Amino acid sequence: MSRHVAIVTDSTAYLPQEALERHRITVVPLTVAVGDGVMTEGADGVTAAVSRALKDRQRVTTSRPGPEEFAAAYREAAEAGAREIVSLHLSSRLSGTHEAAVVAAANAPVPVRVVDTGMVAMALGFTVLAAAETAEAGGSADEAVAAAERRVAGTSAFFYVDTLDHLRRGGRIGAAQALLGSALAVKPLLHLEDGRIQPLEKVRTASRAIARLEEIVVERAADAAVDVVVYHLAAPERAGLLAERLRGRLPGLKDLYVDEVGAVIGAHVGPGLLGVVVSARP
Repeated sequence: MSRHVAIVTDSTAYLPQEALERHRITVVPLTVAVGDGVMTEGADGVTAAVSRALKDRQRVTTSRPGPEEFAAAYREAAEAGAREIVSLHLSSRLSGTHEAAVVAAANAPVPVRVVDTGMVAMALGFTVLAAAETAEAGGSADEAVAAAERRVAGTSAFFYVDTLDHLRRGGRIGAAQALLGSALAVKPLLHLEDGRIQPLEKVRTASRAIARLEEIVVERAADAAVDVVVYHLAAPERAGLLAERLRGRLPGLKDLYVDEVGAVIGAHVGPGLLGVVVSARP
């Protein structure tokens, strides 16, 4: 059975395959290059390969999809019966993915609303789900976008990294900020703000930084009904411990997931990442 509004996103939403299939969400993947090899995000073993390469100090780069890849996704959605498309993507301040989608939308066979969510990972994923659920209920493209925007307003992403070097090399954080962190031997806490990765606090040790990350999430969630995702890269035990502590401290907690971050984001943050997305249910 066709649906009047189709939902498209990119691979940095990190939605589970089961959710993609249930809500009929189309994913256009980004790619990762390690040495001379190019891999598609989401393919088996790609995140592990990126983690190994970063530990070995190999060069890792990421690439956005081309407009032609979005054009193909939009064409397939229209052929399947969609009359409108909502295409939701990671922050345009972190990637050219949104721009590629805009180029493709200009010549799509049906109207396409391209949304710069300002988010990434499940901070993006939750907004995609909100749009998909609205479309499933018979909502228009405008209503699906409005639902996504409401979810964005209640979503925050906080994270700890062992070093700022990977973010500096990828141009996702300023060289001066990275140099200051290294010079003071501090452990940085960061967050997404206005679609950019911004320093939040500096803490002297990893253990204190992770404890502070926990407090920030608890403060942000308060007593609201929230969904939480704890991300890591090559640090499953650390992520599991944080998730268990949060489970006992968030009175309004609905769903809590622990997952390894995908290859594209992993390439920019490096092994040791510990991140938390907290998203209030509207």
